[in-house]
Amino acid sequence: MAKKEETISLIDTFSEFKELKNIDRTTMVSVLEESFRSVITKMFGTDENFDVIVNPDKGDFEIWRNREVVADEDLENPNMQISLTEAQKIDADYEIGEEVTDEVHFAKFGRRAILNLRQTLASKILELEKDSVYNKYIDKVGTIVNAEVYQIWKKEMLLLDDEGNELLLPKTEQIPTDFYRKGETARAVVARVDNKNNNPKIILSRTSPVFLQRLFEMEVPEINDGLITIRKIARIPGERAKIAVESYDDRIDPVGACVGVKGSRIHGIVRELRNENIDVINFTSNISLFIQRALSPAKISSIRLNEAEHKAEVFLKPDEVSLAIGKGGLNIKLASMLTEYTIDVFRELDETAAGGEDIYLDEFNDEIDQWVIDAIKAIGFDTAKSVLNAPRELLIDKTDLEEETIDEVLNILRAEFEDE
Repeated sequence: MAKKEETISLIDTFSEFKELKNIDRTTMVSVLEESFRSVITKMFGTDENFDVIVNPDKGDFEIWRNREVVADEDLENPNMQISLTEAQKIDADYEIGEEVTDEVHFAKFGRRAILNLRQTLASKILELEKDSVYNKYIDKVGTIVNAEVYQIWKKEMLLLDDEGNELLLPKTEQIPTDFYRKGETARAVVARVDNKNNNPKIILSRTSPVFLQRLFEMEVPEINDGLITIRKIARIPGERAKIAVESYDDRIDPVGACVGVKGSRIHGIVRELRNENIDVINFTSNISLFIQRALSPAKISSIRLNEAEHKAEVFLKPDEVSLAIGKGGLNIKLASMLTEYTIDVFRELDETAAGGEDIYLDEFNDEIDQWVIDAIKAIGFDTAKSVLNAPRELLIDKTDLEEETIDEVLNILRAEFEDE
């Protein structure tokens, strides 16, 4: 009864291996044979005189041992040799010096050998599975995958693909407003594949600019066909994004193609990104024009570029300043990310405001602390009118001064010119 159970156990092991996905026939046969030979070597000291035949289609195997026929009194190594008397029991025609090949039934090796084989096979199966997962996903880096949410933890989420492979979506790679339940399907881009100690970890991302790019490629056929090129992307996940597109075909409007009729193409992307607002603009190598487009919907009056330091000073009418900066400074921040220029916004003074002489900030040190004046001068504002001309939000952001301090400075400076 025990022998029968061992045989069944062995067949189960073989079947388990046979049903593995993504493992080619040659590798499967090689690993099975290697596992058998490993156990045989442990038992007999060598596997040189054994033939292992694996049949993956039928799910069975055969082991044959080759031994030399020697005289009964010359028998020294029962594994490599067989006595004449024993050989003639198999076939009466055998003579000394000939080779006898007889089948070895693995189940007769005992429970320990079978257990050893199962452990060896299990270890090799695990290695093959890991290699298979790694090779599959290393080629998928930068592509979108759909997977089922299996487990939700505080710092990450575990997903399973259609083959049961584990994928990780860290909290840092999720859009802040993302919310999933177990069993739901999540869509993300493969960000990277870590493989420490042959233990592959597939990391997904929904915050990567690549995710946004791939969504556009899926929704806009002209991008997929190469008629429209995505040149630059800037994202603040879940809040807002800017994407610069270009077409080499004058007949195609790249912005219109990306947005679609009545926003039909972009709406699906916006929903996927949890209502992330997306501005699509025309790319141009003219950096001044590119910055103007990037600051849309604000209309710029003039711009001063410092190409060496990648800085731009933008002048706008007072009512356009808040549009350029955007809610929470998002618009100007994204424009800077997209153009790779540090953008400073200034109010354009009308003629009456521009009249009269300007005053250096240092002359106000009897009313404003010198360290506050120094902080403002450090960001490039040396005079009273240059400070009054700058947006309040910009002064707070660049100087790191408290809002109350900036407001106090502005009130003092305004009072000076009102007195005039």
